[in-house]
Amino acid sequence: MLKTGILNPAINELLSRVRHTNTVVIADRGFPFWPSIETVDISLVDGIPTVLDVIRAIRPNFVIGRAWMADEFRRQNDAPTRCSFEAALAGIALEFEPHAEFKRRVPQAIGLIRTGDTIQYANVILESA
Repeated sequence: MLKTGILNPAINELLSRVRHTNTVVIADRGFPFWPSIETVDISLVDGIPTVLDVIRAIRPNFVIGRAWMADEFRRQNDAPTRCSFEAALAGIALEFEPHAEFKRRVPQAIGLIRTGDTIQYANVILESA
């Protein structure tokens, strides 16, 4: 649930509609477009902003109970990249599942924030506590 601090009005409005156990997706630049889900596109250029930038920005103001990522993220990325995501999500139950299963969760999300991230499978679904 939103506490304070988000400056982007579209992200602020999106997060303010998230209730207990609702989800929001933070996606990389290549994540498929979902016509049925509100998308806030904040991509600027490759790598700006990143999924981690968004997680770090919303985390102090948004209560996250669980998170999901694709198994492929662990296979496609090096240890420092994996560790940076684990650190950003420290204290949150993080589950990994096949990318196809991950994408099945997307239609139930309140919305999606698209970034300019170029990290393979850097997509995260966050569930509000």
